[in-house]
Amino acid sequence: MRTYHNWHIVTYSPWPFFVSIILFSIPLSLVGFFKGIVFSLFFFYFSLFLLVYVIFLWFDDIIIEASGEGYHTEAVQKSFNYSMLLFIFSEVMFFFGFFWAFFWLGFAPSIELNLTWPPNDLQNLIFNPFEIPLLNTIILLTSGATITISHFFIKEGKFEQEARDALFATLFLAFLFLIIQLFEYFSAPFDISDGAYASVFYICTGFHGFHVIIGAIFISFMLKRLMSYNFSRMHHFGFEAAAWYWHFVDVVWLFLYILIYYWGSDLTHLDYDNIFLPINEVLLNMEKDGITFSFELKDLKLDQLSYLIEESKIF
Repeated sequence: MRTYHNWHIVTYSPWPFFVSIILFSIPLSLVGFFKGIVFSLFFFYFSLFLLVYVIFLWFDDIIIEASGEGYHTEAVQKSFNYSMLLFIFSEVMFFFGFFWAFFWLGFAPSIELNLTWPPNDLQNLIFNPFEIPLLNTIILLTSGATITISHFFIKEGKFEQEARDALFATLFLAFLFLIIQLFEYFSAPFDISDGAYASVFYICTGFHGFHVIIGAIFISFMLKRLMSYNFSRMHHFGFEAAAWYWHFVDVVWLFLYILIYYWGSDLTHLDYDNIFLPINEVLLNMEKDGITFSFELKDLKLDQLSYLIEESKIF
């Protein structure tokens, strides 16, 4: 049927229906496994296999629509760009919630944490930010550079060797990052059940590692498509989406390293008991020099205020 617009009206496809049925069977089989129902675990693994198989078939249809049938026009690709940006924004807000929890606990540690952050029992167990975390930071930032180089070669039309090598290097660095992160987990002197700091640490780094795995799978698909000559200089949205997602993973790790590994470990040097002592000394020296203050609370002298601050259990 002839169309008079630039948009792709998707034809009937069985894959959304099959995926919905499989996604329903996965938690159902898990519930059956927890209840001790026979063959529930088998149906769980079988559902996972079917999910991967159907996704492969669905992706194959999309590749045919884009590369063979030419349905992904410029207007369709623009809508894809907006959709991918909104998806990445949702992922940013997902991690923002965990960063907010870390800041909340770090700036105002509760009495349950002994008014210190990280807690006293973990201060000597925190990772040195200049060892494994710094190595992983260099690896991940290098992978961001290699995927950018691959994108540059694609836009230059160099699909034969240069773009493939750069993308393969990105994939190799991604798996190297995951192996080192796994080694860090196995060598960690604390686990996720060791208080609030350990929980926030593992949930942030763990979810980031999960996103690295998704990004590595994404890049591996793009490498296969690149080797199959599915891209052109002007038509390679799938690769651009993978590159955007990988740069998002890089930026999130950069914030993780700065906030949790570096700044979080530096919090151990703060003396919460005497954090206001330098302020008290300045006030006392100013009082000796004859500088007076007026307070709203009458009959409260400066030495009494200093005594209350030093003896306060809030700080």
